[in-house]
Amino acid sequence: MALQAGMKLSRKYVVTEQHTAKHLGSGGVEVLATPSMILFMEETCRILADENLPQNLTTVGTHVNVYHVKAAPVGAEVEVKATLLNVDERRLTYWVEVLWENKLIGYGTHERFVVDKEKFLNKLKR
Repeated sequence: MALQAGMKLSRKYVVTEQHTAKHLGSGGVEVLATPSMILFMEETCRILADENLPQNLTTVGTHVNVYHVKAAPVGAEVEVKATLLNVDERRLTYWVEVLWENKLIGYGTHERFVVDKEKFLNKLKR
């Protein structure tokens, strides 16, 4: 596996109406919802792993521990910064931050587990 602690990836996302707390039902205002922020975090971590794994392998999210500390409005471009903190066999631990206009709006840790795509899906069929 080519994944190593210290690897980083930064991605940008635009907050749309579909990403808002009001739309998702997690709140009553049109700002970036915590579930959407977590989606952006998980996607960034997944892409970092996928870019460094053989094609037959991918990762699945297993744990999220984050804080959502500031709001971001519809139309905001947020940046997600993921750093791979630890590789423990197939368990990957990331530090993730979300920024809007260089202000920290969310942060925390995320764990993913490396799986063989075909074997993972075959287990579900049994």
